[in-house]
Amino acid sequence: MANMVEALVPGGKASAGPPLGPALGPLGVNVAQVVAKINEQTKDLNGMQVPVKVIVKSRTEFEIEVGTPPTSALIIKEMGLEKGSGDKTILGDLTMEQVLKIANIKRKGLLSKTLKHAAREVIGTAGSLGATIDGMPSKEAQLAVTSGKYDEIFEAKA
Repeated sequence: MANMVEALVPGGKASAGPPLGPALGPLGVNVAQVVAKINEQTKDLNGMQVPVKVIVKSRTEFEIEVGTPPTSALIIKEMGLEKGSGDKTILGDLTMEQVLKIANIKRKGLLSKTLKHAAREVIGTAGSLGATIDGMPSKEAQLAVTSGKYDEIFEAKA
């Protein structure tokens, strides 16, 4: 029977220390190999917390599933910030293209059926972190998406 270890690790910088080492060590798998593989698969997500799942089948056989970072982490990275405002203070502006980039990354993890709905979810999260979208507050940006203002961008990205 396979054992599974789930952890949140820094993209491209996982280590044999906690949380991975202590969880993987008792399973007899080569922790350094697992860490190297995780870092290889998460190098593009540098600086973000990334959920990973390690499925250990035997001492020599394991599988790694890399999740996507939280939407808030992707928004903060896209805006080049350390963290969101948390109090609705406007910290930056995202373009609709940036919103779509994040929506596409998160799409399989979101409840949304369409790219438009995924974009609206991202816009909602962005608003709570202190971002405007194309200069608009999040509620206004969501209405603009719903009303079709950005349809040609969505069709180009679909």
